[in-house]
Amino acid sequence: MENERFITSTLNKKDAEAESTLRPQSFSAFPGQTKTKERLEIYVQAAKNRSEPLGHLLLSGPPGLGKTTLAYIIANEKGANIKTSSGPVIEKPGDLAGLLTSLEKGDILFIDEIHRLNTAVEEYLYSAMEDFFIDIMIDQGPGARSVRLNIPEFTLIGATTRQGLLSAPLRSRFELSLRLDYYAPEELSAIVQRSAGILGVSIDPEGALEIARRSRGTPRIANNLLRWTRDYAQVKSCGHITRELANNALTMLDIDDSGLDEMDKRILEMIMVNFKGGPVGLNSLSVAVGEEADTIEDVYEPYLIQEGYMMRTPQGRIVSEKSWQLFGLKPPSHQNIRRGGGFRRYHDDQPDLL
Repeated sequence: MENERFITSTLNKKDAEAESTLRPQSFSAFPGQTKTKERLEIYVQAAKNRSEPLGHLLLSGPPGLGKTTLAYIIANEKGANIKTSSGPVIEKPGDLAGLLTSLEKGDILFIDEIHRLNTAVEEYLYSAMEDFFIDIMIDQGPGARSVRLNIPEFTLIGATTRQGLLSAPLRSRFELSLRLDYYAPEELSAIVQRSAGILGVSIDPEGALEIARRSRGTPRIANNLLRWTRDYAQVKSCGHITRELANNALTMLDIDDSGLDEMDKRILEMIMVNFKGGPVGLNSLSVAVGEEADTIEDVYEPYLIQEGYMMRTPQGRIVSEKSWQLFGLKPPSHQNIRRGGGFRRYHDDQPDLL
């Protein structure tokens, strides 16, 4: 039972049960990600028709888009058992060996944040993924010897928020690599309405869309905001969520119409005011706003960049014209502003240059 800690959620039981009830159990119940779902449905159905284990899969994309949910759906649709772990938890080859030898033929091993596997563990995965065996070193010094452990044919599903950090040898061993993108408001609205039905929350379609618009294109955030709005409606109203009530609830959380929260605005304002619009390095920005650099890069930046509020340049981060307009500020004369696919340099004494 030593390896039990690798496949047990760190969430408490209540939170885990609440989260699992909101997760779809089939492709048909999974809204959005249409192209990804179609590819996975074909991939799973073909393997079922051949009565073979699935090939190894890599799911990438920002946090909260449904990578873990899709892994469970794949297992459910395939009729396979699934065991889960995460990259940082598997510290040494013996930990990985314990996981792999506990699998049966056709089982699925899901490793979240797989890019955080250490190099020694990752190298053991190569032979496991290709030839279904691993060689474990026993003892040390003159008495050291290698023991080969055969592994049943299994499927590895890896999930990562930073595909670029995966080594080329590991990435090439996945037969299918799929990326999840942010959801459209209409898709998130369907997710909110489905979750509201499961949680027993009364909500208008307009109220669901209001929550969806402010959820940064992410189902996890949408469900979290739905729970907060439910609590707000129970205390401040009759419990029914309308568009106006959702707006009031989310405004209390400092989430504006564009889905920007307090930290998003703090990052943008810091670049505009303290760094004159940029460019500014990630580490300097991290110190200025009091947030870890990895958190800024993984959690906040993707949405700000995709929505056109901020850009990365070789010199550092800069804000766009959209950010200056959002705060009602005028950019300094030296600031490069993104406009119409090019950069327009602002000067007080000469025409703008594209």
